[in-house]
Amino acid sequence: MKKFLIAIVALMTSISFANAERFSIGVTVKGGVFEADGASEIFSGDHAGNRTSDKVTKNTADEGEDAEAAYAMGSIFLEAALTDKVSLGVNYVPHSMETETATNTQNIGNLPADPGSGEKVNTVSLSFEDLTTIYALINLNDSVYVKAGYLDVEVVTEETLATGGSYGNTSLDGYEIALGYSMDLADGMFARFEASYMDLDGATLTNKNDSTKSVKADGISGYGAGISIGKSF
Repeated sequence: MKKFLIAIVALMTSISFANAERFSIGVTVKGGVFEADGASEIFSGDHAGNRTSDKVTKNTADEGEDAEAAYAMGSIFLEAALTDKVSLGVNYVPHSMETETATNTQNIGNLPADPGSGEKVNTVSLSFEDLTTIYALINLNDSVYVKAGYLDVEVVTEETLATGGSYGNTSLDGYEIALGYSMDLADGMFARFEASYMDLDGATLTNKNDSTKSVKADGISGYGAGISIGKSF
């Protein structure tokens, strides 16, 4: 919510009430798929897998494929129309979006003298919090519009790792583009139907207990579709 308030202040300071033709508020329900590109766990230095100092990369998806997760979210938005063609807005998701918990078994060494060797279970889940988007909307005609915006989200990790420690949290930013259809309803109400694509920067997180271990994703992208209901003033 703090990010949303900051975004509103930034939006309102860039637009005076005198310059805006109208303001709109509304809610959006949206669903789609997130995809993590090149997700992997990296070991460097001596480690209990093969007792070597070489770097080892373990893909988190089978055969190096990108990891995917479905999502559903609700959001609220505030929008200011500068002209009949151009609007600026901010959209905020007030809840977290959690992925399913992924589980795999890892063979840690194979030495009888090593009490830490044997099969160990890794579990990890992610939650995306405070997803905030500041965007520009351009009406192509009375019904069809395009939208482009900057977004920021907090990524919170929860894991139990055979290699020990945890990887902590991070903040990611990126962009979103969308194509939509808008229809006017009674009493200043309107409905929108929208398809969108978002792209977030990649990140590398280092194990808090062991700096020789890290996880990374080259980038996170997402496809989605949603419906919005709003009111203009």
